[in-house]
Amino acid sequence: MPEPTKKEEWSVGESPAGEEQDKQNANNQLSTLFVEKPQGGTVKVGENITFIAKVKAEDLLRKPTIKWFKGKWMDLASKAGKHLQLKETFERHSRVYTFEMQIIQAKENYAGNYRCEVTYKDKFDSCSFDLEVHESTGTTPSIDIRSAFKRREVKQQEEVPEVDVWELLKNAKPSEYEKIAFQYGITDLRGMLRRLKRMRRVEKKSAAFAKILDPAYQVDKGGRVRFAVELADPKLEVKWYKNGQEIRPSTKYIFEHKGCERIMFINNCVLTDDSEYYVTAGEDKCSTELFVREPPVLVTKQLEDTRAYCGDRVELECEVSEDDAHVKWFKNGEEIIPGPRSRHYIKVDGKKHILVIEEATKADTAEYSVMTTGGQSSAKLSIDLKPLKILTPLTDQTVNPGKEICLKCEISENLSGKWTKNGLPIQESDRLKIVHRGRIHKLVVTNALVEDEGDYVFAPDAYSVILPAKVHVIDPPKINLDGLDADNTVTVIAGNKLRLEIPISGEPPPKAIWSRADKAIMEGSSRIRAEHHPDSTTLVIDVAEKDDSGVYHINLKNEAGEAHAAITIKVVDVPDPPVAPSVTHVGDDWCAMNWEPPLYDGGSPLLGYFIERKKKQSSRWMRLNFDLCKETTFEPKKMIEGVAYEVRIFAVNAVGLSKPSMPSKPFVPLAVTSPPTLLAVDSVTDTTVTMKWRPPDHIGAAGLDGYVLEYCFEGTDSWIVANTELIEKTKFTITGLPTDARIFVRVKAVNAAGASDPKYYSQPILVKEIIEAPKIRIPRHLKQTYIRRVGEAINLVIPFQGKPRPELTWKKDGAPIDKNQINIRNSETDTIIFIRKAERSHSGKYDLQVKVEKYVETASIDIQVVDRPGPPQSVKINDVWGENVALSWLPPKDDGNTAITGYTIQKADKKSMEWFTVIEHYHRTSATITELVIGNEYYFRVFAENMCGLSEDVTMTKESAVIAKDGKIYKNPVYEEFNFTEAPMFTQPLVNTYAIAGYNATLNCSVRGNPKPKITWMKNKVAIVDDPRYRMFSNQGVCTLEIRKPSPYDGGTYSCKAVNDLGAVEIDCKLEVKGGLSFCRLLLQGVPPNVIDSYLRNLHSSNPEEY
Repeated sequence: MPEPTKKEEWSVGESPAGEEQDKQNANNQLSTLFVEKPQGGTVKVGENITFIAKVKAEDLLRKPTIKWFKGKWMDLASKAGKHLQLKETFERHSRVYTFEMQIIQAKENYAGNYRCEVTYKDKFDSCSFDLEVHESTGTTPSIDIRSAFKRREVKQQEEVPEVDVWELLKNAKPSEYEKIAFQYGITDLRGMLRRLKRMRRVEKKSAAFAKILDPAYQVDKGGRVRFAVELADPKLEVKWYKNGQEIRPSTKYIFEHKGCERIMFINNCVLTDDSEYYVTAGEDKCSTELFVREPPVLVTKQLEDTRAYCGDRVELECEVSEDDAHVKWFKNGEEIIPGPRSRHYIKVDGKKHILVIEEATKADTAEYSVMTTGGQSSAKLSIDLKPLKILTPLTDQTVNPGKEICLKCEISENLSGKWTKNGLPIQESDRLKIVHRGRIHKLVVTNALVEDEGDYVFAPDAYSVILPAKVHVIDPPKINLDGLDADNTVTVIAGNKLRLEIPISGEPPPKAIWSRADKAIMEGSSRIRAEHHPDSTTLVIDVAEKDDSGVYHINLKNEAGEAHAAITIKVVDVPDPPVAPSVTHVGDDWCAMNWEPPLYDGGSPLLGYFIERKKKQSSRWMRLNFDLCKETTFEPKKMIEGVAYEVRIFAVNAVGLSKPSMPSKPFVPLAVTSPPTLLAVDSVTDTTVTMKWRPPDHIGAAGLDGYVLEYCFEGTDSWIVANTELIEKTKFTITGLPTDARIFVRVKAVNAAGASDPKYYSQPILVKEIIEAPKIRIPRHLKQTYIRRVGEAINLVIPFQGKPRPELTWKKDGAPIDKNQINIRNSETDTIIFIRKAERSHSGKYDLQVKVEKYVETASIDIQVVDRPGPPQSVKINDVWGENVALSWLPPKDDGNTAITGYTIQKADKKSMEWFTVIEHYHRTSATITELVIGNEYYFRVFAENMCGLSEDVTMTKESAVIAKDGKIYKNPVYEEFNFTEAPMFTQPLVNTYAIAGYNATLNCSVRGNPKPKITWMKNKVAIVDDPRYRMFSNQGVCTLEIRKPSPYDGGTYSCKAVNDLGAVEIDCKLEVKGGLSFCRLLLQGVPPNVIDSYLRNLHSSNPEEY
């Protein structure tokens, strides 16, 4: 009895024959993931081997999962260690994953079948390969039990080597346990496996036994088995047990003692002896398992080859050596498992085993085999067809449409068959029925059609015999006009090709004739021709023309009858182009146009029109409507004002677009201007009214030709045009009006597009002159001294108000002005002083007096004409010491009518007499010249300077200054202390100011004085103290009063008073606050303040309640 081998690191996995076949088939299939599969290999004991698998990762978003298996179920990931290493790498350039399995120091039990599986989401791929390990010694030979299930010739007397079932089960896979149990006659497989599990437990080393029982023993049924142990102490008492019950000596159980060895024999072993045994010696015990194997079942009577016909009952019989033995049947190597609906079933009668096949078919032809635990037998079964006889053949038939077709035949066997028509299978329908009753077969066609004509064939299944028949259907000719309109009219576009194909039917095929106006249309190559086919006839018109319209006739005739039909052909075309459209009205970006329909509509009703436009200077037309215009009028919009345009028309019918019409005459979209603005009364006399206004806000491309002023008397609706011709200016006087009348006035702007909407004066105007007190509006720059240089022009405009026209008087320094030297020009609203070339004699104070009846207004203007100053007086050298010279001089007699701003001092060496500037813009009349060259002799000269520049003449020293080389003692001059105290004096006065209600206003002036004067602001001679509406500033002598958001009540006389220890001085000005946004808006539009004031006064006088 061989001892079981120790458990190795890996179990040996052997693939059964079926698994090897599956593996080969799987490897032959196209791989879905592998680009390189691991290949089988051979290695010697103690050497290394590596298996490589590669997976392409182009279509994979992440790394695939790979597993390595030995056999079917052993996952090698848990075995990685000293003898097994698993590696994986990724090549980024080729995007290939490489997986490696390396076996290190291979052992013999590493041999076997291996499998590599790779998965990614729903994709799966696997590959099997084998490993062979050579130079193996001392191992039990591996036996392929499942090879008995392969197809092979039966060898009844084949010798089977002695096999230890225990070793076989120990090294086998769990999926192979049942096959091994059947092969070796193991009846209690589950119990054996439980004992096998207990046997695998490691026995503890015993002190009582020098040698213990083997883990398991195996014996054939009826044989004898020997159990032996060796004691460490021969004096110990030994007891034997079976399943926990002590065994007593008998003829079956025999005990022997040989020194320290204790032996038990079991004679004539039966299946009940298959159990667990153990022996005790003192406190220790050791156990073992006994396996009793039944003798193999032999096949005593072999299977025999058999032949039969389809439909017969076939029995395959064999005999075995024992009754009710377990036998397996196979068909072509596959086990036969009978089922409730299977045609195969197995009968057992003692030692006889019979396989029964009911109603055998050709598919039952195969090699059948039977297998027992001790042998097998096989035989071939052949199923042939029975000879077939045709009892009633099919007959040819000729029928009329609508009749029934019945094809009938009878054969000697009850077989199914197939019907075909013209070589194609026939499918049953409501009209076509296939009948099979026993040996009779029928094909019934109700309501026969022409399409039912053809060659019919019935072919019985499993036989090469066919039964043919011909069916002929006779049908009168018919013309199918279902594809045409209800009135059989065909419409074709002119210029296109017409190919009118009319389906026809009839059996035999009828003859077709086309005609028009009793003239036949023949076949050939003419423009209008006919073409004929068995199932259709065709009328062809290559290039359709308008004259091809008309009625065409078609006649069919065959031996079964005639048919006639008439078809109307209508040739249509695009319509003629419409006449050129006419533009009736134009606007700022639109126009109105109309046109006449085209003379010929192309034979199809007009659907509408498309309109296009373009600029006159352009060649690009633009479509104006995308939906058809149903009318013959249209209004194009969104045009550019002032640009010339042309329009044209397309007519549209069902065929298409006509050619474009001729363009219309060019037209220019123009728009009237907006109404004039700011219509106001300028002046009123007893017989005239003078109106003024501003141009329209929007003029447009048509420009502005002029204005029309209209008026009507109060109580009437008759408007009278005041001007016979267009007014270009924005002012006009209506004359010839009765005194004390009231009139309404409106004005319109006129251009090429017409007159604009009128601008009305809001209230009636009384025709009566109103006395308006005079008022002079001195411009801000004239409120200070007006300074001009000699020779410059003086042109001063002083606006004033007053009605009726005031009298103006100018005076200079209290005396009348000499009009020969100074020009005075007066108008109704202003007066102008003009001096072409100013002279110093024109300087002075100019007084203006404006008088209206008893009202008088005066104003003054200071004009100062300045010139370059004269040279300084008597330049003297006061002292010379070292490199310095002290100079002094007197101011010039003539200062140029303006203050001297400084002096320029120059020096010249006596040798060269080249003058160089030493000091510029010097304010004093004495100076010290330094850094002179010792040993030189110098002359000096001085220029006077004012705002006009340097004096033209210069004063030079009479003596020269010699810079001596010998040094001199310098005596510091003695200066008297200068008194810097000064009474307050305004260097920049306050000026009269206009302010706008709601907007901050400021008053500014500048003052000097030493000590620094105290500043006090007053309004109407009342000091302003702690009033939050006022803010006062003083910086570097500049005094500012800020009035926050003034109202008309803030107007008045403002004064600024400066006081110090040496005196006091005061200056004042007037502040007028104009009311609200109307004044601001007018001022921002550039209207002069005097005009705004007059306009607001008129509004105040006309609507005193609103102001």
